[in-house]
Amino acid sequence: MTLTRLSIAFIPLTDAAPIIAAEEMGFAREEGLAFNLVRAPSWSSLRDMLTFGSVEAAHLLSPVPVAMALGLGGVASPISALMVLSMNGTVIGVSRPLADAMAQGGHDFDFKNTARAGKAIIAASKGRLRIGVPFPFSMQAELLYYWLSASGLPAPQGVEIRTVPPPLMADALAADEIDAFCVGEPWGSKSVEAGSGELLLPGRAIWSAAPEKVLAVRTDWAHSEPGLSARLMRAVWKACRWLGTGGGETTAAEMLARPAYLDLDAYIIDRALTGRLTINARGDTRDCAGFVEFYHGAANFPWKSQGAWIARQMAARLGLDRDGVSDPARAVFRTDLYRRALAGAGAVLPGASEKIEGGIAEGTAVAAQSGRLLLGENRFFDGRVFDPVTSD
Repeated sequence: MTLTRLSIAFIPLTDAAPIIAAEEMGFAREEGLAFNLVRAPSWSSLRDMLTFGSVEAAHLLSPVPVAMALGLGGVASPISALMVLSMNGTVIGVSRPLADAMAQGGHDFDFKNTARAGKAIIAASKGRLRIGVPFPFSMQAELLYYWLSASGLPAPQGVEIRTVPPPLMADALAADEIDAFCVGEPWGSKSVEAGSGELLLPGRAIWSAAPEKVLAVRTDWAHSEPGLSARLMRAVWKACRWLGTGGGETTAAEMLARPAYLDLDAYIIDRALTGRLTINARGDTRDCAGFVEFYHGAANFPWKSQGAWIARQMAARLGLDRDGVSDPARAVFRTDLYRRALAGAGAVLPGASEKIEGGIAEGTAVAAQSGRLLLGENRFFDGRVFDPVTSD
């Protein structure tokens, strides 16, 4: 079989697993593809690789295509989010001195009480909090701003946000360049292993259905190569299904641990895949069901309401005119291409293309084009909901 080669950029994170597994487990080959996986040093370099045509596709932060559609960040090339690769999978961590101050104030680090953790970190901080995020336009940044503002610390005005590539987050904490961080695994766990940090919350404790990474391509490429983009989506979706249906966590961790990918001990990577995280150097652990979701509950569907929520959050914090930001963001999340590519692959497709975000406390059946679709928990920690229709 002659395989079509596609170059795909990624950042060394646990949630790069779908594109790595697609190649390593043979799902790409099933679609007549071979992936050349390109490890990028930072999100800005990865974005530029995609924008300027060095790669055909990328494992990308979900807010980046939205920011580009709104003319933010200095790069205006239209990018499409073909599908969501993962929901959640991030952690908020604090330095050892800040953790000690929080503990002295009575915080118990239960890894789930988001409101109490917010009040504790604000009370324990001396001066302006310095927080590391992997990129200015990232779900990590949006979740931090949402959580801190709702906890009584106006953000971003009341904090100092510093951009740190994920693999360097533990080093930045150890060097006292930041007091806290929000980062994708396994780099939060790396700070625990290094003894420089303690884990405070999983990202899903702020928004339990946050779209973390997307499979992104240039919009002109998606339109000029419809068959190829569909094969790409099917290969990656099959990998997401394999990752999400359970039983392959050890295999996935060992695969990701290889030098070409994360180059880290498999036992550290395994924590995110199993949802059992070690939160401090004393070895205390916390179980977090659904820590990262690759498949269940239509996790891969690029809901237009997700794009609209991201756009509204950006507009609010950057002082943009909120009227009109939702439509360009909706257009980025390509439900049309997803439906076309996955209709015959066994994916259960939602009957609608957007939904109310934050309105599901537990598994809920919703209309589907075929089959039965059960959406998982979708809640913001403070009980707010986002209706994409009434918020416009």
